[in-house]
Amino acid sequence: MVEFTLPAHAKVLPGKKVAAAPGAKRKKVFKIYRWNQEDGQNPRLDEYELDLDKFGPMMLDALIHIKNEIDSTVTFRRSCREGICGSCAMNIDGLNTLACTKPIEEVKGDVCIHPLPHLPVVKDLVPDVNHIFAQLALIKPWLQTQSPAPPDSERLQSPEDRAKLDGLYECILCFCCSTSCPSYWWNPERYLGPAILLQAYRWLADSRDEMAGERLDALEDPFRLYRCHQIMNCTRTCPKGLNPAKAIVEIKKLMVARQG
Repeated sequence: MVEFTLPAHAKVLPGKKVAAAPGAKRKKVFKIYRWNQEDGQNPRLDEYELDLDKFGPMMLDALIHIKNEIDSTVTFRRSCREGICGSCAMNIDGLNTLACTKPIEEVKGDVCIHPLPHLPVVKDLVPDVNHIFAQLALIKPWLQTQSPAPPDSERLQSPEDRAKLDGLYECILCFCCSTSCPSYWWNPERYLGPAILLQAYRWLADSRDEMAGERLDALEDPFRLYRCHQIMNCTRTCPKGLNPAKAIVEIKKLMVARQG
């Protein structure tokens, strides 16, 4: 069996431990990945023992409590707190998910929180997603048409055609799926990954869009589309319950259909 070892500077070391205040009755330990590229130190896991009666029921509530009351240097993204913006995506208890919609009670024992895997880390729980957003721009995620717009109305769509977008438009670009995909880990520079391909199919499935041929041409590449091996990690981890793997299959069907 091949054994892989991390470089010495990449090993995650034990960090500081903060105990709950005396008198806490419902206590839980949160182990949080910490790394600051500016201090030259190894990443570490800091442990915070918290009183669960001091904040709300979600993982994001615990992180906000730590930042506001215990350690203001803990760094993470967050915005809506309603599972809409995707900002607080991170790896919690081994699963990519949204901290704002992940109940603390679902994790038995200590909670381990890491940034989304296989992305460069900016600081602590903040991953660098510039590359994925550049891939998103590549598929032109907006309505493209050639015919002139109706002069006195919107571009209309039947209820049946609108229903084809269900399960696609709800994507919030949290990238939980792409960062759980081994194919994306291995080929992030060339494979677009499940999040971007789901977005691509959302426009291919839109009856108002008139650039399907050009969109498919842009995806006709040995790596951009065809690195998907239906491992299904993307579908299992999606916090919105979407199915990126199915969207990828539908794109492949369109590729075959246009070949006759």
